[in-house]
Amino acid sequence: MNVFWYLLWFLVAVSLLVTVHEFGHYWVARRLGFKVLRFSVGFGTPLWKRVGRDPDRTEYVFAALPLGGYVKLLDEREGPVPSGELHRAFTRKAPWQRILVLLAGPAFNIAFAVLLLWGMLWVAGQPEVRAVVGAVTADSLMERAGLRAGDEITALDGRAIAGRSDVVLGLVDAMSGSGRADLTVRGRDGAERRLALVVDDPDVRRALTEPSAFVRGFGFRFWEPPRPAVIGRVVAGGPAERAGLRAGDEVVAVEGVAVKDFPALVEAVSAQPGREILLEYRRDGVVRRTRVATEADEVDGRRIGRIRVETPPPGPMPAEMVLQRDFGPLEALRESVVRCWDMTVLQARMFWRMIMGQVSMKNLSGPISIAEYAGDSASGGIAAFLGFLVLISLSLGFLNLLPIPILDGGQVVYQFAEWAKGSPLSDRVQAFGQQLGIALLLLLMGVALFNDVARQLG
Repeated sequence: MNVFWYLLWFLVAVSLLVTVHEFGHYWVARRLGFKVLRFSVGFGTPLWKRVGRDPDRTEYVFAALPLGGYVKLLDEREGPVPSGELHRAFTRKAPWQRILVLLAGPAFNIAFAVLLLWGMLWVAGQPEVRAVVGAVTADSLMERAGLRAGDEITALDGRAIAGRSDVVLGLVDAMSGSGRADLTVRGRDGAERRLALVVDDPDVRRALTEPSAFVRGFGFRFWEPPRPAVIGRVVAGGPAERAGLRAGDEVVAVEGVAVKDFPALVEAVSAQPGREILLEYRRDGVVRRTRVATEADEVDGRRIGRIRVETPPPGPMPAEMVLQRDFGPLEALRESVVRCWDMTVLQARMFWRMIMGQVSMKNLSGPISIAEYAGDSASGGIAAFLGFLVLISLSLGFLNLLPIPILDGGQVVYQFAEWAKGSPLSDRVQAFGQQLGIALLLLLMGVALFNDVARQLG
């Protein structure tokens, strides 16, 4: 995918969601009588500026760096304030009013996600792919729990399963918590069974929360339409390109052993790290042979082989595998509120468990991964991109509620402390808090960026 495409949709998403966030601060500040000096989308040199006709003469700005934005309020800490306007300065307002202004940004992000999801559910409903198991790895956690190919997972820990994402999130949540997941499954014969997945070792449970560990760790795959071993894209400069393979080639055998589909090709190549292997492939109806020197990658402590090709786009899911749920306006609103609440609570729970070492830090995503998600979702159509906006808007709202001094949540803590103390915190305390907040934020960003680079390197 073109880097420009990723960057374009990343900027679209960030600019939109930051505007929503800052509009929350702006709107509530205006309603509570704060004087708003500037509402800027972006930082740096203004590309466009307009002065409002209202008595406050608020400046509205689009700036050159679109990765953020801000609302500037009248504040005597930043310079002299005319005596006639002191009552409208940020520091002269009641603490509860300042707290409402600070909370308004995250609240508007969460409300935006709710409204967006509401519209999507009302207009298009929600297609859910049934959680039918395609294959179970021998002697894996799931096989020992009793899961079989062809089973459909219908409930997890007493909650009905709407689709595959519920299973993934539910299992990761369970493994990062108690280490036990109770599943209800329906077999091919229609009979229901109850299974218990129990993992006592905390190190194994933590490993199961890593982004790439789901299939290998739990030991099962969801059913997918048959996908032939056709190469979707050849990575430039990789082993496959050097061996003369092209997009559209169909691999029929590896080291003389026939491969029936793309997962079988991946499995055969993964088992041959750092070796030269013989591939037989079909091009224009003719079967040819070539030798490919596989690369060796270390993934979660295991060496695997790679030839640097990508899977072709999946075929359409059969109609019987998709459950379409339609909603009326009120039902869609209720469902939207419940889903956004559940996702926000899950974010909080997983973030806390990450701090406590129960969830892998590899789950933190930085700007590179977010840009890729933005570009990929935009390629998937309007519904996919809107779904991406819902998730990122909720994440932005949650992140800004964290009690880190440089964020809205940290500023709220300051206001509560001042309210309880009856006077402002000292400049020394506030400066220390800001420095601590910047250090914590840089640490989180550093880990997220490291994860991004590690993913790019395989």
